[in-house]
Amino acid sequence: MSIVDDHPVVREGTAALLGEQPDIEIVTTAATLEEASQLLDDDSLDVVVLDIRLGPGSGLTALDGRVRRRPAVILLTAYDYPQYADAALRLGAAGFVLKTAPISELVDAIRKVAAGGLSFGVRPSGAPAFSTRDLDVMRLVVEGRSNDEIGTTLGVASKTIETRLRGLFDRLGVASRTELATRALREGWLEVPPHR
Repeated sequence: MSIVDDHPVVREGTAALLGEQPDIEIVTTAATLEEASQLLDDDSLDVVVLDIRLGPGSGLTALDGRVRRRPAVILLTAYDYPQYADAALRLGAAGFVLKTAPISELVDAIRKVAAGGLSFGVRPSGAPAFSTRDLDVMRLVVEGRSNDEIGTTLGVASKTIETRLRGLFDRLGVASRTELATRALREGWLEVPPHR
C-alpha cells in the first residue's frame, strides 16, 4: 500500500504506525498530486491512502475520471464535511477516514477496502436525495413547528404539509415527527437549528 500526504509528519507517522501491523506493508509514500496520480495507476498496490488536501490541489482531483478500482483509495482528511464523503463515494473512493480518528479506524478501513469492501468513517450526507422543500419541512419539524405553522411559513396549506410528511415518513421508514427529526439530525441532513 501507499500513503500520500503533503505533511511529512503525518505521512511518516501514519506509515510508521501502519507498518506495525503484520498484514499491512507500506511500499511507498508520496507528497504531491502528481505522485498520487502515478500511484493510482500502479496495479501492484492494493490500497492508496490519499490526503484530500495536497498543497494547492485536492486528492479528489486525482480520482476524477478514474475508471480503475485497483488500487482501492481511502481518502484521509481533517475536515468533517459529509459533502466530501459524498464526493469521494461518487468519484469511486472505497473509504473515507478523518485524521482525528484513532489509528485503529484507519487500519480497519484498509483491511475492508483491501478485501473489496467500503469504509466511510464520515457518512455521506444523503441530502441530495431531498428536494429543497423537503429540507425546509424537515428543518421546521426539527424546530418543533406544527403543520399549520410550517404551512404558514412556507406559504402552503396545512394539508400539503401533512401529505409531504407522510411521503417522507414512507420513504425514510419513520413513523413520527420525532423519529423524522431525530434521524435528520443524526444523519446530518440539516444544520442544527438556531436557538430562539
